[in-house]
Amino acid sequence: MYLIIAEKPSLARNILAGIEKVQSAEMKKRGGYYEGGSFIVTWVFGHLFSLADIEDYSPTESTKWTMDNLPCFPSEFKFNLKRGSDKKVDSGVQNQFNTIKKLCNRADVDTIVNAGDADREGEIIVRLCVSHAIEEGKKKFVRLWLPDQTPETIKQALSEMKDEKEYNSLANEGFARTYIDWLYGVNLTRFATLKTGKLLRVGRVIVPIVKAIYDRDKEIKTFVPEKYYVMSSHEKTNNEFVDLTSKTKFTKDEYQRALAECAKYNGEVATVTSVKKKRTTMSPPKLFSLSKLQSYLGKKFKLSMDETLSTVQKLYEDGYVTYPRTNSEYLATAEQGKVKSIIANVKKLGYPVAFRFAKSIFDDSKIESHSALTPTYKIPDPKSLSERERIVYTAILRRFVAVFCEQECIVEKNEIKIKIGELEEFTLSGTVIIEPGWTKFEESTQKDKILPRLEKGDTVNINFVPCEKETTPPKHYTIETLNNYLKNPFKDEKANADESDDDEYRAIFEGLELGTEATRTGIIDNACKSYYISLKKDSYYILPDGEYLIESLSQLGIIMDKYKTSELGQALKKVYRGEFTIENSVELARKEIDAVFNRSKDFEIEKDTNIGFFGDVIGICPLCGGNVVRTKFGYGCSSYRENGCKFSISKSICSRTISVSNVKMLLATGKTSKIQGFTSKNGKSFDACLRLEDGRVVFDFPNPPPVKSEPSTTKKTKK
Repeated sequence: MYLIIAEKPSLARNILAGIEKVQSAEMKKRGGYYEGGSFIVTWVFGHLFSLADIEDYSPTESTKWTMDNLPCFPSEFKFNLKRGSDKKVDSGVQNQFNTIKKLCNRADVDTIVNAGDADREGEIIVRLCVSHAIEEGKKKFVRLWLPDQTPETIKQALSEMKDEKEYNSLANEGFARTYIDWLYGVNLTRFATLKTGKLLRVGRVIVPIVKAIYDRDKEIKTFVPEKYYVMSSHEKTNNEFVDLTSKTKFTKDEYQRALAECAKYNGEVATVTSVKKKRTTMSPPKLFSLSKLQSYLGKKFKLSMDETLSTVQKLYEDGYVTYPRTNSEYLATAEQGKVKSIIANVKKLGYPVAFRFAKSIFDDSKIESHSALTPTYKIPDPKSLSERERIVYTAILRRFVAVFCEQECIVEKNEIKIKIGELEEFTLSGTVIIEPGWTKFEESTQKDKILPRLEKGDTVNINFVPCEKETTPPKHYTIETLNNYLKNPFKDEKANADESDDDEYRAIFEGLELGTEATRTGIIDNACKSYYISLKKDSYYILPDGEYLIESLSQLGIIMDKYKTSELGQALKKVYRGEFTIENSVELARKEIDAVFNRSKDFEIEKDTNIGFFGDVIGICPLCGGNVVRTKFGYGCSSYRENGCKFSISKSICSRTISVSNVKMLLATGKTSKIQGFTSKNGKSFDACLRLEDGRVVFDFPNPPPVKSEPSTTKKTKK
């Protein structure tokens, strides 16, 4: 008897449809499962188990977070049935696990089938249930791997199930990722929250994502546009305007030099040295990966990444598209037969498609676990789809049609070269679509550009003049550009999009990406729900809580940038390839986390950046004699509620973090020793002491400069 454990009820129902094609016996509904013939089908609700809390390893009497049990590095990670916010196991979760446990230990069940989603997460979800359910004896354990959820695919997959051991590398990476994310999230979230008094969600991936948006927005805010000049000519030749712009640039102070250079160019003869015309075919775009689909729909329809993923997941569960969480835009060579059957059904819809084999479509070297997103042979009735489902399905379908369109897109590429004496050669390029081909179904980024009618040897009229231009700030991250950054955070953003994608796939397979196709969307959505970032139309913006997160972590010495996250990502890929053990990767994370705690404990090393813990008493208030305590924003008098005392010291003055040791000295003696690294409003660095003056904090310069110093502005924070 086969016991199939599906990741969710909807998958279980689809598996039943596949079983109907394998056996004639009817599958009857029981309590929490179906049974009939040689199959039993049950399900979990996603994660039935989750990693135990810190308190399960280091019990404390207090229910509040404390530094007493931090950092926590379990020698062996424990899992518990998932609990609610009240720390109790949901009755539905408990009942379903009891059902699974009973079925796993039935004497007539000799084979257990892992039917989790075909990814790392799905792999470990079912493994955890089985490992906690089996009481004694051995059962055969196999894997049902489903690239889509159509009955035909399920029928075929049931006949090709492999031993679960063949997926150990995938499970190992999944467990390693789970352990590392727990270590970072639990230890550093509690540490940062206890330090600041504000809940800060510190995660291996969420922080570098928020930091990327923080850094970009800061660049935009601090950007100062600069004027410059270029030499341009806009004159008619043969009754058509010919536009020429020199590559030479001049600063805002070089206008006279630009004028002189223009006169020099205008004194030469401009001659057409070459005219080339060539008809060629223009290749369609590649099939969609999840992130490329999200980028496309975000740009065209303003759908968020989460909206796209949840919609394509629904289409997958309904059997209309292939597995969504894929990072590849290519198909496997072994899928040619399946693709031909899809083409046959798509053709019935009236689309001019035909099978063709090309390296730009089929490439095994660029597939990690799953092929590109495509429609399946199962075509939905458009009326049965919601508006959003129709948009997402149509995008996937039309991209498939474009790739396999039997009509080629024919374009004429033109190139004209014009030489100005011996000074500079200009190249004018233009492309005109002659036969639309696949562009009838997939809008091309290529727009017709018609060049002036010139022949080789023609003299071109010119009149170069200096044209004023202005540098522009970087743009906010969009869904598309953020996706591109996360897939390879070390790639030049301005790199030519037409270049080979070999480097992009190498980055994915080596683990350089931030997050994965399966996790990235949820993490970004989490950052939005935590009010760290916001998505307006198609662009991401940093929010005040996001600024607070990044700046606080910087002051706490918690380094969670793309370099650190990519280093851990590479370690996880080594686990997948068998070059690292799970323990190796966990040890790497443990050392990084341990370093954060060690720095905070070593006062001598940390004295310039230590900001204490929220609620710590730092000294005596110079205004009312109350206690000065560590607050969310710095240091302030705890007597505010009793007597209205507003004494406070900002955590950061002129871009310089003010440490606990300096505040203690200031309160005890009225003055600090010299502090280095203040930054004035005009961006200049300076050193100074801080001094109390009538309850205010002012700068005190041991050797006053000739120019009047800039006083600090102590923030009045609300308690």
